[in-house]
This record gives sequence, structure tokens and C-alpha cells, in this order.
Amino acid sequence: MTRYRVFLLLFAVSLAGGLMYGRALWWSIAGALFALIVIAILWAWTGVNWLRVARRSSARVAQVGQYIEEEFRVTNLGHVPKLWLEVKDSSTLLGHYASRVVGFVGGGKWWGWRVRTRCTQRGRYELGPVTVRSGDPLGIYQMHRKIDLKNVLLVHPLVYDFREFPLPMGYLPGGEALRRRTHYITTNAAGVRDYVNGDSINRIHWGLSAKRNRLIVKEFELDPMSDLWVAIDLHGAAHYVLDEAAEANEDLESETYSLPPDTEEYVVSLAASAAHHFLKQDRLVGLIGYGQHRQVIPGDRGERQHNKIMETLAVVRADGDLPFDRVLKAELAQLPRGSTVVAISPSPDVAWAEAIQQAVRSGLRAVAIVIDAETFGSPSPNTDVIAALAETGAVVRVVKCGEPLAQAIERSVIL
Repeated sequence: MTRYRVFLLLFAVSLAGGLMYGRALWWSIAGALFALIVIAILWAWTGVNWLRVARRSSARVAQVGQYIEEEFRVTNLGHVPKLWLEVKDSSTLLGHYASRVVGFVGGGKWWGWRVRTRCTQRGRYELGPVTVRSGDPLGIYQMHRKIDLKNVLLVHPLVYDFREFPLPMGYLPGGEALRRRTHYITTNAAGVRDYVNGDSINRIHWGLSAKRNRLIVKEFELDPMSDLWVAIDLHGAAHYVLDEAAEANEDLESETYSLPPDTEEYVVSLAASAAHHFLKQDRLVGLIGYGQHRQVIPGDRGERQHNKIMETLAVVRADGDLPFDRVLKAELAQLPRGSTVVAISPSPDVAWAEAIQQAVRSGLRAVAIVIDAETFGSPSPNTDVIAALAETGAVVRVVKCGEPLAQAIERSVIL
């Protein structure tokens, strides 16, 4: 029973005694208790009102392994001092402990603090809301007030920098000439035309414009480079997690951050690293993945495409029902000849290797990254899949649990 209920019970008993016996002592006790309860309620109400709570985040987007900082400030807008305040933060970010108990805050004064948290899991998180609690000095009554103060934080997957990324044998850096006009400025000028409202100034051919006495702009074709598509296996039955996953990143203060022993995180991190690597080279990159929903990002270049892929990979989960081989057969058939497919999967099912073989026969190039699920606790080895992929002519790389990803990608597979 709380103190508030105890005082209410005593007030009810005193009031009943006064009504029954009519003595002044009972009425005095009842009046004192009533005044004490009213004062406690008013004090608690003033404690959570005439108050402003502000929070400011250092970033709205972060990456796994990075730190974010939040700054909080509680300001007393009234003249009555607040003896104590409990500020409870309801953020969903793992390990983000921003709640505080604030001591005496005088009228017109403020109290602030900072919180620094390491992002250990990718995803979309809410920072907030905040609940403020205060009460009277005797602890008779406490009042809560919810402040809808929220920010959204998107944590991108961990990205590794590759010095080199394996490409199929016979790959020419130039690829196949696609002969498609583009709004990008490339090294391949396709011709000229009259200026149209909205054309960029840096596309104007000034010499020809002066000669013809009107604005002439240059047209370009796509670079003769093959498109690159990253296909990830999000079939739930193909993924495994070691029991010690919860202890993988127990030392959050360490300068280095390693992936948890979860095949899902390895697949997502490899996909993010591959997309980051090729987008830096101004390659056209797309993403294919089937979770609960079809996640396909059309191929494109630039920073905007990088953000779209990272945002998708930040929230995607391996909870799909469609096996990887069916995903590959459905999507790779629509890709133009000469495209390069980077397929990433921990599945021991040889069927997805056969889908890669079919894609290679249709004119695609393939890089297969096999997550060795046996090192993650799977009872089925990936040896048959690796052998089948090698026979297709695809470049094959095998990644084991706890192995540095950059080292595994740059190392050749020995069969």
C-alpha cells in the first residue's frame, strides 16, 4: 500500500470518527490530513508542470560500432523550485541509458547531462519519448507526465573496406558497351543537341555554342561497365546463430567491433561492404533480397543509391519463406547480359548453386560468397555447394565465423 493510500485511509477513519463521535480531536485530525493530501497533490502537480525538457542528438544516422551522443536539458519555467525530478527515457536503442534523477532545480534554472552510447545492432530505433515524475517532500503523492519528445535513429550495418573485390575470370574493366543515353557525365560523349531548359551548365559545349550562336549541350552514354547486383539470402531456415551470440560484443568499450556469430549479420554486412566498394568506383549497383516482402532496389549510382541500399540493409531481416534458389531464378532472368551478380548465402542447399549456373549460361557473371554455416552451428556442411559453384565458373569465396571479412574475400578458395 502506497503512502497516498495510507493517508487517504487515515483521513477516512478520522472523518468517520468525527461524524460518529463529534469530538473536535477527530475533526482536527481529519482537517490536517486533508490539507496534507491537497498540498502533496499540488506540490506534485507543480513539479511536473512549468517544465521544459529538451534533447539534442549528435546524428540521425549512424553505423554499427559508432557512438552517438545525446544532450538533455531540464529547465524550470516557474518560480517554485523543484526538489527532485525523475526523467525516464523510453528509447529502444540497446544500451542507451539516458534516464536520470535530477536534484534541486531552482526557479528559472536548468540541469543538463550527456549520454554517449555505442550502436551495437543495426536497425531503426526511437530515441524517446520521455516521462517526468515528481512528488512532494514527504513522498505522499507522485505525479507522472509524458513528454512526446522523440527522434528516429537509423543504424546502418557494419561496412568493411575491401582493397580488392574478386571478379570473374575474363572480366574486362570496360565490360560491354550498353549504348544507352544517360543524364550522368561520363567519358563517353555520344553527340550534341540544342540546350533544353533544365540542362546542367557543365554540359554546355561552349566552343560549339559560340560557333552556332546558340547553346549546345553534350550528350553522354553509359560507361561501358557491366551492372552489378548484390543478391542476399533472407530465407529464415538457412540462417543460424551460435549460443554465445549474446556475449560476442560484451566489451562495448573496445576500439574494435566484431560481428556477432549470426549468419544474418554476416550476410547483411557483406552485402553492405560490396555495395559500398563498387559505388565508390561509380559502378551501377542494385540489391535483391526476399524477406517477408520483396526487397529489390533498381541499379543506380551515386550517394543517393548508397543511402537507399544502406537504409534497406539496416532494417531487413532473414525471415523470408522463399528459398534462395527461387529468388535467384525469378530475379536474375530479368537482368541484362554482362551484368555481375554477387550472391551471398549460408544455405547448404545445392539448388542455389544450380540457379547460379543457369545465370552464368544466360550471359551473367557471378561471384558467390558462401557463409560457412557449419561454423555457426549448422549440422549441414556447405562443401557440396562450394564444389557445385566452382564448377559453374563463378568466383567463390568462403567466410567462416569470426574470420575477418576482408581477408576472407581476398583469399582464394582451395578445393
